[in-house]
Amino acid sequence: MTDRPDINQVLSQMRDLRSQIQSPSSNIQTGIQQVGQQAPQGVERPDFSDMLKTAVDNVNSLQKESKALAQAYERGEEGVDLPQVMIGLQKSSVSFEAMTQVRNKLVDAYEKIMNMPI
Repeated sequence: MTDRPDINQVLSQMRDLRSQIQSPSSNIQTGIQQVGQQAPQGVERPDFSDMLKTAVDNVNSLQKESKALAQAYERGEEGVDLPQVMIGLQKSSVSFEAMTQVRNKLVDAYEKIMNMPI
């Protein structure tokens, strides 16, 4: 048996992530504050540029990992099987596509703001 993750573990992780996203504490409406209000003391709001940089770095690391897995498979290294390589490549592809969609939304929002009448 190889060291690849069991499908049940992967499904469990996906369900956990979905439940975290759908939990009431992460609801977008509860996180939005009225204009002019400041964040409560002790609560630090994340910097958008840091969040974006972290997301880009995560996509980059996934791409590097999938490339390394593919190369290891091509060399015939022990412990690297085709399903593991394909899952890594799909993770990389999906994360890159998501980052591309975020970029497109940001560009669209910027263009809308720039076209607003003064």
